[in-house]
Amino acid sequence: MADALPQLQMRRKLGSERFRHNDKDLDLTLLDFWRWYASDLVDNTKRGILAEFIVANALGCLNEVCNLGDAYDLELTTGEKIEIKSAAYVQSWYQKKHSPIGFNIRPTRGWKASTGQMEDETKRQADIYIFCLLNHKDKESIDPLNLDQWEFYILSASVLNQACPTQGRIGLTSLERLNPLKASYAEIRPCVEKVAQSLKKTVG
Repeated sequence: MADALPQLQMRRKLGSERFRHNDKDLDLTLLDFWRWYASDLVDNTKRGILAEFIVANALGCLNEVCNLGDAYDLELTTGEKIEIKSAAYVQSWYQKKHSPIGFNIRPTRGWKASTGQMEDETKRQADIYIFCLLNHKDKESIDPLNLDQWEFYILSASVLNQACPTQGRIGLTSLERLNPLKASYAEIRPCVEKVAQSLKKTVG
């Protein structure tokens, strides 16, 4: 269409960019906004984005900027699509007890940011799921930047499709019964490569 507006191509910002008003720079920077918005890394929404960043860095596929609109989170250079989910026992808000651990695995209709179109088929959009657990229970010392506090469970979507084809959520105990590869931060990449290789053998 002649009047269609294409997807914006975002570039990574530095944080020093200034807000402007009446054509004048203000004493207010993008870094000020980031500090205000994103300092609470225990918040479940920001924790999910942080988990994606951590995994992307471990896999060496950190894009210029995060794209939250895609049907899946990451794509390996070998073509496998990755979906990342996170959970934690400790939340920012007041808790009577630790949160139960569960991950969203709901099949969805894919949406493409490049076209603005929804796909017709409802399915799990990725080939590999990485479940990121901030496995720390002490509220005073929780630190999402300490990667030793995280555990990662890696599983092919085909296993989920076979065991729970329409299920929308899975608890930690049920996930462990599916025998995912359990990894520390340093082990994410070799474990993902192992699952990716098994997918190729299955297709072959």
